[in-house]
Parts: sequence; structure tokens; C-alpha cells
Amino acid sequence: MKIVSACLIGCQCRYDQRACLDAETEALLKEGKAIPVCPEQLGGLPTPRPPAEIVGGDGFDVLDGRARVIDRTGRDVTAEFLAGARQALRLAQAVGATSAVLKENSPSCGSSFVYDGTFSGSKTAGVGVTAALLIRSGIAVQSEQTK
Repeated sequence: MKIVSACLIGCQCRYDQRACLDAETEALLKEGKAIPVCPEQLGGLPTPRPPAEIVGGDGFDVLDGRARVIDRTGRDVTAEFLAGARQALRLAQAVGATSAVLKENSPSCGSSFVYDGTFSGSKTAGVGVTAALLIRSGIAVQSEQTK
């Protein structure tokens, strides 16, 4: 069983209320091999919502209290991102997931790259908050681009 980003199976849960449908990921769901999650919604954020980026590091730094997640309006949404990551982990553990396919570049789900915190469209190597928590918990994480 896998955890997958809900936007990858067509749910319009991204910050801009769009989806990023990925046919291979959707097929996993249809075959009963995946459970969709949207950590940002699980953490209590609305859809649509202002875009957010990690400032001061990546998801591991957020978990360790060295970085924050800030939205474009300047609001600190770190607590919501942490809460959503914990809920996604609970779901993964409940279904016995050993791996995850997550949306690249997302401040929650990025597995190789995230936006750099400047809201300039620049990316940096790193992982999102949920990806970091899943990795620390022994769940293999990959993006829809590398599966």
C-alpha cells in the first residue's frame, strides 16, 4: 500500500484549487494500492489558499524547529503544515503503507525539490514537511516524476 498526494489522482486540493492528475498514480488508486492524502487540507488549511513556501531550510528543518512555513501574505502556517504531516503519517501507518508518491516542489510533499522561500519561483534541493516526516518514520518517498 502507498500514500499518494491527492492532487495527483485528480482532487482539486492544491493551493490554487487545481489538480495535477498523473495517470500512473491514479491507476494505483483504482487498483486499490494507494490511499490519497492532502496534508495541507488535513492540517486545516482551506482550498483555495495563498501559496506557502518553507523559509530557512526544508521540511527536516521545519520538523526540527529551524525553519518555518510562511504563506504569500506573510502568515506563519507552520503549525498547520506540521499537523497535516502528522495526520498523513497516521493514515500511512493505519494502512501499512511502506512508500509514498508525493507531488514534487510542494512545501508539504516535495521529495527532491521545494520552492526556496522567496516566492520568486526559484527551487532548491530539499523535501517538504510531510515528506520529511514520512522519511523519518521509515516510509520511502518519491515524486510523481521519479516513480
